[in-house]
Amino acid sequence: MSNRDYRFATRAIHAGQTPDPTSGAIMPPIYQTSTYVQEALGRPRGGHEYARVTNPTRTALEENIASLEGARYGAAFASGLAAIEALVKRLSTGDHVIYEENVYGGTHRMFQQVFAKLGIEFTAVDTRDPENVRRALRPSTRLVHIETPTNPMMRVVDIRAIADIAREAGAHLCVDNTFASPYNQQPLALGATIVMHSTTKYLNGHSDVIGGIVVTNDEQVAEDLHFMQKATGGVPGPMDCWLVLRGTKTLAVRMEAHNRNGLLVARYLAEHPAVRAVYYPGLPESPDHELARKQMRGFTGMVSIDVGTLERARRLLEGTRLFALAESLGGVESLINHPATMTHASVPAELRERMGIGDGLVRLSVGIEDPDDLIEDLDRALAAL
Repeated sequence: MSNRDYRFATRAIHAGQTPDPTSGAIMPPIYQTSTYVQEALGRPRGGHEYARVTNPTRTALEENIASLEGARYGAAFASGLAAIEALVKRLSTGDHVIYEENVYGGTHRMFQQVFAKLGIEFTAVDTRDPENVRRALRPSTRLVHIETPTNPMMRVVDIRAIADIAREAGAHLCVDNTFASPYNQQPLALGATIVMHSTTKYLNGHSDVIGGIVVTNDEQVAEDLHFMQKATGGVPGPMDCWLVLRGTKTLAVRMEAHNRNGLLVARYLAEHPAVRAVYYPGLPESPDHELARKQMRGFTGMVSIDVGTLERARRLLEGTRLFALAESLGGVESLINHPATMTHASVPAELRERMGIGDGLVRLSVGIEDPDDLIEDLDRALAAL
């Protein structure tokens, strides 16, 4: 049987990984090397010449995550932003990119403050309405980039509808699947050309590495990305790759716990009088609930809430004990975050306001601790509001 014949949890543990032929080690070795001895001139061993170009630990990670997303090719990078950067570097001056306005703040910053200076044009739209994408199309549009669910407003975007529009226009659709994880959502099966992840988050799951990856079934895109690895060098080290591989082995069981805890915490917050709004597509009252049910198998551990003002948000952020005040998400431990001053501080204030990212917005990354302990922790902190 090939890896494609196995179910998700089995592929998470075995895809891209075989026992080491020299020692029988069950875990892939960390090939901590910068170069490789060649058998003779022009005859590299196993095709490896220099570690920026290929590394067996990195190859194992790329094959593993590609399998989880139903892809044929994977290219790992040193961070999620480096992965997106490699995609945009495929474009040329004058090319046009449409992207979801409610993306991670670092993505917006890269697009508007780095690549826009180089002559690539960007248009941010609310992609919840696919017609907004259609109206933004130009003859020069080469890429549509979306997140779903989005960061931090948990908007859900119709992947299949956007994929159809992008395909008709001759553009690639890239889905940042970081918030959902491949366990909960399979964008390639819904028509996307490209999927990217910050592997720092759910894929690694232990808050101890920075990384990114792009996967695709498009041979030309894959070839271009591997060229970018070689030509620009934004690749992860073998130890980082090994840590993410360690994480993906437990992805299925961790995501079940994140999905369960996220829903329980969201239900609790939806009933709390100190909370003005809850953004979580797993709640039946969410306007995105039906679409989320259609294209996701679980709703993750990401929950955003509005408590009204900066002072009330500060009391909550500084009042929790289990929820640690920190950037990032997707680890086994619970985190709490203030998007307006942390993850999305680089987004212009008027755009933050249009999206609903106000001073009272708080983002939770619900971990896999006992959910009763997490709810008690929030209850204690919310009492101060």
